[in-house]
Formats: sequence, structure tokens, C-alpha cells
Amino acid sequence: MPNRAIACLLYPNVMSLDVTGPMQVFASANVECERLGLPPMYQLLLAGTATGPIATSSGIRLHADTSWQAMDATTLDTLLVPGGQGVDVQRRDMPLVAWLRDVEPKVRRLGSVCSGALLLAEAGLLDGRQATTHWADLDTLSSDYPDVQVQGDRLHTYDPMDADSAHLSTSAGVTAGIYLALALVEADLGRPLALAVAQRLVMFLHRPGGQAQFSPLLTLSANGSQRLAGLLNWIPAHLSEDLSIEALAEHANLSTRTLCRLFKQDVGLAPGQYVERVRLEAARSLLLGAQTSVASVARLTGFGHPENLRRTFQKHHAISPQAFIERFG
Repeated sequence: MPNRAIACLLYPNVMSLDVTGPMQVFASANVECERLGLPPMYQLLLAGTATGPIATSSGIRLHADTSWQAMDATTLDTLLVPGGQGVDVQRRDMPLVAWLRDVEPKVRRLGSVCSGALLLAEAGLLDGRQATTHWADLDTLSSDYPDVQVQGDRLHTYDPMDADSAHLSTSAGVTAGIYLALALVEADLGRPLALAVAQRLVMFLHRPGGQAQFSPLLTLSANGSQRLAGLLNWIPAHLSEDLSIEALAEHANLSTRTLCRLFKQDVGLAPGQYVERVRLEAARSLLLGAQTSVASVARLTGFGHPENLRRTFQKHHAISPQAFIERFG
């Protein structure tokens, strides 16, 4: 019999991948155990307001094995709280919020995926703790729950060496929940078996929890005004050139003051910050190809010296360019 029950909450309009992604990691761990002649480690449960099908935000229906009201929390090893479009309704479900508050000390591990962190925060479980969520929900987490120590550029907050964060952890959007689940499997069953699971799922075993969320550049310019559209399209093709505020303002035929105001208003970043992010994204793509040296990447993307690239990589991704190549290249 499995000796660790893993339950995931279900509710209408939940993000299906927030549920199925992490749960597949545990299911694949069971497969690897069986391949080694071992009994399965995990029993997987989906808990809704009642037993039966629940429609996710994609329209796919997932079947709840039980209701969370009827579940004996003392029998659970790990409870996962996913996010999705329906999370705001769940935040107003006071019986559910009270249940989460009651369950927290009874389970060995409690974790959230994506905007599920908002539900944990509503229950007061993240007060005074470091927490992360999907980049699009960071402002909500910060503004609605000021006692939470929001960590914007993290994949997850799980740390097996720290009892507090090993007990209660949060993760960023969708795939970050899969990496959180892999970290939990590694803590339970060791690195070799977690590596086998990662290989079976055709993914990297380990992206550090402190590593930044690699958001597409489109998210930086999605709200850009027409006055900046031409400049934002021009920047990526001229990364090795002078992209100072003065140079950008001249190209856009704007004053430096107006340029800075438009960037903050429409992009959400200062011009220099935006250029740094574009250069970093380009450097990351080149490093993933593993066809160019770090020095050449630094030169081609406008960082100049490799040390400048290293410092920027460390600041945003909590990893050096060389370590990034070794892990992901």
C-alpha cells in the first residue's frame, strides 16, 4: 500500500495544468518505484466540494475522488492548492478558508501552485513568510496581503533544509508547480529516482527555487503605447550598440524625460531596466544553444565584458552563465 497520500484541491475554473502537472510527477515516481521492484510511494487524491466531475478553466473535467470536508487531514502527507481563474471565488469561500487554516498543522507538507498562493494567503498561512506566485498575480498578493514577504523572481520557496519552508511552500505559474513536485520527490526518494522521473517527463531535474521566473519579453511590452512600439521593436536588433537613455530618446524622437515617463507608464520598467531584460533574454537564448562562448555572448548582447553578464545573470536568475549552460544548454 502507498504510504504517502498526496491530495490536490479541485474547484470550478481551476487551472488544469496546476493540478495534473504536479500530480503526474508523483504518479511517474510510482512508476519508477515499480520499475525498481519497490511498492508505489504515493496515493493520489483529488478533493472537491463533493465527489464527482469538476470543470477546469480549459473546459476539461477532472473527477474529485472525495470532498475536502470529508477528508481526514491527519491521513494526508501533502496537500497542494492549485490556482486558476476560479481562485477569487474560492477566496470568498469562508468554510474552505477555515478548513485550510485547520488542515495546515495536520499535514506534513502544504504547497500552492500558481495563484493558489492567494488562497493560502487568505487563510493567513503566509503571514510573515516568504511566498511567490505567478508573475501576473504578484501585485495582488502584495497589495491584498501586506504581511506576506512576496518574492517576485522565484520558481518556488521549498527548501528541504529549512523546516518552515519544507512544511509550507509556494510556487510560481504552472510549470513551476512541476518543479516543486520534483523537489518534493527528490526529498522523499532521492536524487537518482527524481532524475529518472524528470527524464521520463523529458524535463530538467532541477531549476533552483530561487531562480527567477523566465517571463517572455512580450509581457514587458504588452501594454506599450503606439509611441513606443517602434522603439521596442528596434531594440532587440541593436543590442550591441549604444542603448543609453539618451540614444533611445534620440531614436524615438522624444525627450529623455518623456521617454522615461512613457516606459514607466506603459511598460512598467525604466528604459535601462527594459534594455537589461532584453539583453538578458537574448543572452539566455544564445547560451541555451551552447554554440557561443560566454565572452562572445556578452559582446553580442551588449554586456561587453563577461563579468557584466555574470553579475546580471546572478541578479536575475540566481545562477551564473556557465552553470546555466551546464544545467540547461
